[in-house]
Amino acid sequence: MQPTLFISHGSPMLALEEEPTAKFLQNLSSKLPTPQAIIVASAHWETNEPQITGAAQPATIHDFKGFPKALYDLRYPSPGAPQLAARIESLLKAVGFNASIDYSRGLDHGVWNPLLLMYPDAAIPVVELSIQPHRDARWHYKLGQALSALRAENILIIGTGNLTHNLYQAMRGNHHTVPSWVTAFAEWVAKCMSDNDLESLFEWERLAPYAKENHPTAEHFLPLFVALGAANTPLNAQRLHSDITLGVLAMDAYKFGAQ
Repeated sequence: MQPTLFISHGSPMLALEEEPTAKFLQNLSSKLPTPQAIIVASAHWETNEPQITGAAQPATIHDFKGFPKALYDLRYPSPGAPQLAARIESLLKAVGFNASIDYSRGLDHGVWNPLLLMYPDAAIPVVELSIQPHRDARWHYKLGQALSALRAENILIIGTGNLTHNLYQAMRGNHHTVPSWVTAFAEWVAKCMSDNDLESLFEWERLAPYAKENHPTAEHFLPLFVALGAANTPLNAQRLHSDITLGVLAMDAYKFGAQ
């Protein structure tokens, strides 16, 4: 049985820089069962309704600007999994989601950036799942729940975004110490995880300290709930990694569902 993961992917430069999170991801795959396929819900694919990549050979999307040429030269030539995409579509439709397959879309950096570090040989088939930022945490939890049975088929389900994601503050710089509003949010999440307190997590925008400061928009937090839903309960949450980059971006990673 595969666990599920939430990974903070940070800057697109993650794959090129020797940061603590990059080193963590390079070692992570050795601590997991080798999956038959990988499903990634990424903060960087926003749609009105759930969509799934169905390309047999998904392209590497460089969905960012102003970075060094070496970053644009990176490719992640993993195979796709059209049959798995069809299975995901069927599972989502069975519980009422208006899901569809996009046969032309590639993999954005929220997917290939961490996978390039975790599985650099790009041999494992990858399918990307979109998020719906106009929907709430419960919606994305149910999205993950619909896919939970796939874990028993040796399929790894990952949500990728960021535990905190205030880009305005990150780009301003001048953060000599990590602001208390970042650590307060990260530790609130960690306590909810250890307490299996899903109800508080669902209400994070209302209950979490400094929710709006850490997530002016919700898209980088919502993939967490896909991973939580796919894990089912009890969460058996494990905080695998914590670090701060650019002063205010919490790079926490969690594993769920493993005994």
